[in-house]
Amino acid sequence: MELRILGLDEDEELVYRTLLGLATAGREQLARQAGLAGERVDRALTALRKRGLVAPAGGEADAPLRPLPPDVALGDDLLRRQRSLDAARSRVAQLTEEYRAGVRRHDADHLVEIVTGADALRGRLRRMQDDARTEVLWFCRANPLAMPGPENVEEFAALTRGVSYRAIYERDLLAEPGALADVEKAVRCGEHARVTDQLPVRLAIADRTTAICPLVPDRTDGEPSAAVIGRSQLLDALLALFDSHWHAATPLLPGAGPRTAGGPGDEEQLLLSLFVAGVPDKSIASQLGVSRRTVQRRLADLMTLAGVDTRPGLAYQAARRGWL
Repeated sequence: MELRILGLDEDEELVYRTLLGLATAGREQLARQAGLAGERVDRALTALRKRGLVAPAGGEADAPLRPLPPDVALGDDLLRRQRSLDAARSRVAQLTEEYRAGVRRHDADHLVEIVTGADALRGRLRRMQDDARTEVLWFCRANPLAMPGPENVEEFAALTRGVSYRAIYERDLLAEPGALADVEKAVRCGEHARVTDQLPVRLAIADRTTAICPLVPDRTDGEPSAAVIGRSQLLDALLALFDSHWHAATPLLPGAGPRTAGGPGDEEQLLLSLFVAGVPDKSIASQLGVSRRTVQRRLADLMTLAGVDTRPGLAYQAARRGWL
């Protein structure tokens, strides 16, 4: 729900989201609803008109303000960012080939270690987390190769000693039995989790100095193999790949901090975070152990609480009111 990654500042995003909720409004009404001074609203409207997010003022100074569709105005920005992600993936593939060629020509044991077999890979992932001091980053794809979530007890020990965890999960992984409960437990212990439709590779990075990345596609028969990568251009490319996906992914599950007054409780926030992340009703129902009709009823209750009658309106109000 964040628009700042597309270049809008805080005032511009607030004014545009407020105008979306009002559909049409006068300048004073918009300023009142947004809680901003008139001058800040005017500056934001000028920028939004330049971006094509608010209809031109026309000849009348007091003409009603109307929002324009964001997909048309921001589509080019999204396309450019997608191209950047594609370029990052291509760069990773290119650097991987350069690495393999370099290994054939030079002794690079100090930069890369090859790990073969599920047991060996699982042991290396455990040791990497035990050695981590500041941060661990994860790309968590569906159907784990070596370490399913319930087996990763090292994460909780690392979180206890102050190591930060950021994990991006594929939506399909959340549909696996018990997956949501595992993720929720990790988030309650301090993990920062986000969700995306699909991840390009499996990946784990510790302290931005060591990465573990598979060498062959998931569909390849036989034992899995992975490269343990030290400081190098390849590691820099993998970090850039993680950071770009992190900014584009949707926050998943609320933290354990204070709740917004009058907002949803813990169970409703869990349901709401899954809804905003794009998880289908059927999968939400399966993970929460309730019926699909119960999920739909609880979402309808949340829409009533938010004062809206559509699901897009609920997603907008959840972001505006800080419910997630």
